[in-house]
Amino acid sequence: MNQRTHSSPRRAAAPSQAHAVPAAPPLWQQLDAVAQCLQAVLEGQSSRSVLARVPQPLRPGVQALLFQVLRQLGRAQALQKQLASRNPPPRVSALLNTALALAWDESRAPYPPFTLVNQAVEAAKQGPTRAQSGFVNACLRRFLRERDALVAATEAQPQAVWNHPAWWIARLRKDHPDHWQAILQANNEQPPMTLRVNRQRADRAQYQAALQAMDVPSLAVADSGLQLQQALPVQSLPGFDQGLASVQDAAAQLAAPLLLQGLEQPAGRALRVLDACAAPGGKTAHLLEYAAPQTLQVTALEIDAERAARIEDTLGRLQLQAQVVVADGSQPAQWFEAQCGGQLFDAILLDAPCTASGIVRRQPDVRWLRRESDVHQLAQIQSRLLDTLWPLLQPGGRLLYCTCSVFRQEGEAQVQAFVARNSEARTLPAPGHLIPGKDYKAGMLADNALGDHDGFFYALLQKTR
Repeated sequence: MNQRTHSSPRRAAAPSQAHAVPAAPPLWQQLDAVAQCLQAVLEGQSSRSVLARVPQPLRPGVQALLFQVLRQLGRAQALQKQLASRNPPPRVSALLNTALALAWDESRAPYPPFTLVNQAVEAAKQGPTRAQSGFVNACLRRFLRERDALVAATEAQPQAVWNHPAWWIARLRKDHPDHWQAILQANNEQPPMTLRVNRQRADRAQYQAALQAMDVPSLAVADSGLQLQQALPVQSLPGFDQGLASVQDAAAQLAAPLLLQGLEQPAGRALRVLDACAAPGGKTAHLLEYAAPQTLQVTALEIDAERAARIEDTLGRLQLQAQVVVADGSQPAQWFEAQCGGQLFDAILLDAPCTASGIVRRQPDVRWLRRESDVHQLAQIQSRLLDTLWPLLQPGGRLLYCTCSVFRQEGEAQVQAFVARNSEARTLPAPGHLIPGKDYKAGMLADNALGDHDGFFYALLQKTR
């Protein structure tokens, strides 16, 4: 990161020649903002919503620091308990956790630990934590003196070692006894930026060459993807505003090929495809990019009107068309006849609401926002959606069920239960559970060079009658 806490001196220039260069925000101010965001997350708000309230000059640095804090929060909380015999007020606790998460591992610290401690104490002096600044100073100075011993004292605590809630770790150990450690390790790393090239408007090899000309190497992954060696702002991507590419993880790019590959085109009409729970529209767009748009009639269904508007934005940028319906997928009586004329679908993509346990490396707040009871509650929603959407599928048609989850209750167990209660459902080859990071099931699919991807689950079901 290497952000400066003060601007470097510059030679004075005449007013007509000088252009004001904004000084980098002081580090204490960034740490104070991170602590405010962390407190809000721990009180149940998403990092996306709290970061949106951070002033723009501070936001990039604050986001980077906040994500690092969230990936090291378990260790920080354990260290704070070693340092403080009583629970400090939430704002003070958030500031201590911020400094400890960033400083405990010097090899990953964005600044030298003593700098982080000095600036965290300064942040305590400047804000509503002023009365507690002596307490913050005492805790953090002790941390600098006794860091190795304090860290060693937390090594026996799974939440400190793996930086996930204890229930999450226990569930992964049960669900993935051979890979739970790899999943947790991947969750604490920064993910790569992966693009999906719009095959209706661009050639992947040519787009890759355009990136290379910008000194941005990439790796071809999935059917139309490019994994970048370094992340870029989307506005820096060649032809982004013109719809030549989208940002989409390699695992998510499997959906369109799995659903459409080998699906027979009906005589005299387009395939009728439903994308249920479609926002923000990435998979809707990929369906239309994967097949010739004139061969598909896609309905994108989304319960939330604000999120449905994002589908329209996505399609507009990519110059694609689909019918966007704002309705509840589990209540087809409200929309199937009125919006779709009661015509059965040839294919259904159900990207069901889930815990997002497969994408915590991209959304590191998820692990701290979720509760163990959420898994069961979301599994009930998934089951209800499967049961209500299945009757809308043509005999011989396909339903692709997917979640960005690594929990088996939301994946393998969910599908096994559905097939057990539906004799006309037949499973077709699909990846099943994909763990985040490098795919340990590489080679399962004919085109499965996914590179580094998120955690996901896929099951493909065919209706036999």
